Amino acid sequence: MAMHTNSKQAPDSTGADENAVAHGASVKSVYVYEAPVRAWHWINVLAIIVLAVTGYFIGSPLPSQPGEASASFVMGYIRFAHFTAAYLFAVGLLGRIYWACVGNHHAREMFWVPVFTAAYWREIGTMLKWYAFVVPEPGRYVGHNPLARFAMFAVFLLGSVFMIFTGFAMYGEGLQRGSWADRLFGWVIPLMGQSQDVHTWHHVGMWAIIVFIIVHVYAAIREDIMGRTSVVSTMISGYRTFKR
Repeated sequence: MAMHTNSKQAPDSTGADENAVAHGASVKSVYVYEAPVRAWHWINVLAIIVLAVTGYFIGSPLPSQPGEASASFVMGYIRFAHFTAAYLFAVGLLGRIYWACVGNHHAREMFWVPVFTAAYWREIGTMLKWYAFVVPEPGRYVGHNPLARFAMFAVFLLGSVFMIFTGFAMYGEGLQRGSWADRLFGWVIPLMGQSQDVHTWHHVGMWAIIVFIIVHVYAAIREDIMGRTSVVSTMISGYRTFKR
């Protein structure tokens, strides 16, 4: 939602020239999110669900299991699922960084925000009023709107990096000193104090991302209904449709 639709939009439903200048009702849809971005989004959805559920049980294990302990490997399976999803999440972010370099300009929006531009902060203020039901309708955007862009960068992107670093630091403990994870991320533990501090902040980070996702889903559905601009379907088809 990075550009106003009344200034830079595609003149027809093909989305072939998204930088063409159009006016009023001549705009129908714009191709925004390329296939790799959409694939990354939905893979992330699955990975985060697995990470959140298994991470909760790792932090708060099941109180008991029937039968002999040697016959049960429930926590082992939970940890394996968590580690697998973590690898997928981390590799996916590396792939997303690569696509930000080679994809269209919408693919780069999540990785920086124009914080030194006064107009950007004014638009964030307008979006906050929009979500607070103070203004009837803000400007319409092709990519991320300014508030969503800031949230994606400050909460999701930086939060994801934090979770990856703290997660692999703890993973390195299990792999023992000198392992690849210990060499790359072992410095995180003394930086944050001790192992338990890393565990605690990693757990807090999980809840921060869960809260972000709840707000993200609410805002996307709300924008579809009240903003008359496709959001949910855009992450499936790649096209943002303006309904009036």
